[in-house]
Amino acid sequence: MTTYESAPGGLDWRVSRTCESGACVAVARSGESILVGNSSRPSAPAIVFTADEWRDFLAGVKLGHFDEVV
Repeated sequence: MTTYESAPGGLDWRVSRTCESGACVAVARSGESILVGNSSRPSAPAIVFTADEWRDFLAGVKLGHFDEVV
């Protein structure tokens, strides 16, 4: 289990099942906030989003708004 120094303890961090490199986006919920971290850098700060911001981001991903970033 990954623990981010800047995040509260006891969170259920999730990483994509397709993550094979070990350097993946990790996501957890803490109350009304969504925390995002890098699974290979647990000492780095986690980024915090509101639930609405996270829902808007996921909707954009599903609609392909970020496909050209990669």
